[in-house]
Amino acid sequence: MSILERFRVEGQVAVVTGGGRGIGEAIALGLAEAGADVVVAARRTAEVEAVADKVRALGRRALAVTCDVMDMAQIQALAAQARDELGGLTCWVSNAGGADDRVARTLLEMPERQWDFQMDLNLKAVWSGAQAAAEIMKDSGGGTIINISSQAANKASPFNGPYAVAKSGVNNLTQTMASELAQYNIRVNGVAPGPIPTEVFMEFLNLKEEDIPKMGKRLNIPLGRIGDPEDIAPAVVYLASEASSWMTGQTITINGGS
Repeated sequence: MSILERFRVEGQVAVVTGGGRGIGEAIALGLAEAGADVVVAARRTAEVEAVADKVRALGRRALAVTCDVMDMAQIQALAAQARDELGGLTCWVSNAGGADDRVARTLLEMPERQWDFQMDLNLKAVWSGAQAAAEIMKDSGGGTIINISSQAANKASPFNGPYAVAKSGVNNLTQTMASELAQYNIRVNGVAPGPIPTEVFMEFLNLKEEDIPKMGKRLNIPLGRIGDPEDIAPAVVYLASEASSWMTGQTITINGGS
């Protein structure tokens, strides 16, 4: 197998949560372009259907599934639907995440409801998704689980505390799952993006489109710009492919050097 062939994911079936837009959409399309069939899952039906249509336009099979990742029964049903309708499940990407009301608060100002919401969405849902996927993968020869974390996990994150704490938990969860699931030929890795102009990012910082070109300088990013969802997708394709076959328990940071 040539080097480039090792980066292909032909014959794989991938689930991407939070796949209706932003980073999730880029990941879904990147995996499809590399050869995978893709289950696009998110809460907004119109968005997942639009991304699924783009996957099909690339010549791959696709399912659009409306799903709330904080509902464990829906997550288990999502994994089973991928297996039953597309013939397997070899790659699970936990990308869904964010905040509820997207209001910057200190930890002293944080309502318990908002803390719990962020833990459920950004950490618990990663665990429940991995559990549902691994139950299928361990009986079918293995697979890959890829958790989307954040560079916020690695440093103090004022006014964004619960998100950063949850993502720090994701990094440890990635390592722990990698150790436990290796016996089943299931690799678990993560990707930690830096600033990406997603809807959550834009609303949290109260930014407009015309502000994006200035953000690289404002945030002191050495490469001079904030990221793009398409900057993240290649790393996910790599982690899903045979090119990373001797890699597990790692989280790749992609942040322009910041």
